Amino acid sequence: MRVFLTGATGVVGRRLVPLLQTAGHEVTAVVRSTVARAELTTKGVRAIEVNLFDSAAVSPAVAGQDVVVNLATHIPDPSRMFLPWAWRENDRLRRVASAILVDASLASTVGRFVQESFAPVYPDSGSEWIDERVSLSPVGFNRSILDAEASAERFSQAGRAGVVLRFGGFYGHDAFQTTEMIKYTRKGWALLPGSPGAYISSLSHDDAATAVAAALTLPAGIYNAVDDEPMTHRAFVDSLAEALGVRAPKLLPAWITPLFGSLGALASRSLRISNHKLRSASGWTPRYSNVRQGWGAVVAQLRTEPLLFQDLARPAKHRGE
Repeated sequence: MRVFLTGATGVVGRRLVPLLQTAGHEVTAVVRSTVARAELTTKGVRAIEVNLFDSAAVSPAVAGQDVVVNLATHIPDPSRMFLPWAWRENDRLRRVASAILVDASLASTVGRFVQESFAPVYPDSGSEWIDERVSLSPVGFNRSILDAEASAERFSQAGRAGVVLRFGGFYGHDAFQTTEMIKYTRKGWALLPGSPGAYISSLSHDDAATAVAAALTLPAGIYNAVDDEPMTHRAFVDSLAEALGVRAPKLLPAWITPLFGSLGALASRSLRISNHKLRSASGWTPRYSNVRQGWGAVVAQLRTEPLLFQDLARPAKHRGE
């Protein structure tokens, strides 16, 4: 098929491109820099620069495509994540760009629209399993996912296949969230608010890419894309420490959570999210059943890049030493 892809140079997109090519699809990727354009072009991708907020530019770019995959996001760096205005560009992408892409797709031959979304906006459910029937409860910085999902639903209501993938908490060797967590874990602290017994549902970047590839044949609808075994916060950080060869870190005290605002409130929720619907509908299975398996692969990859990740090249210091 002819696949139009936004977010092609992101942590999921750059893993997805070779999967699509291997499957025989023709990929048109939206890029924002000449360097990215040149790199993708050498790999056989048709790379184009398009302003996703300009409907007059998006319409001809989408024309003639079979599938549109929208992975465009703009996540602020760690130093600004807790500032509400730092998420404005991400909100614009989900509210405005998603709607423009759907409009252009409906005006063209596009039969399928795949929209990224975010699973950890379900309400705190303790140890209960969460499926796609549970209503979302986003916080201030990510209410715009409702707009993005509504755009995909509008595509389905027009008689075509709109697919929403609600991704779990990403991790990978090239994610700044992961490297920050590793740095603090080595110092004896876990950057994870909430109860030690609260559940977290994760997904590696590699498994996110294969989930998107599977979405090209899914029936229209909403699907949780998470690994098989959500883990408690305590097990999550302990398994990372084990992979690093350091002692289990301290979790943040409860009184700190409110200081992180709505982002801290969201991260402290207990979310035991099920991937049963996605697995049943597509046959997709994550490479890493749980984050304990994934951490080992992440740390192994990081240790091959000591110039980029100096912390992993130096001996760790245990707490109290």
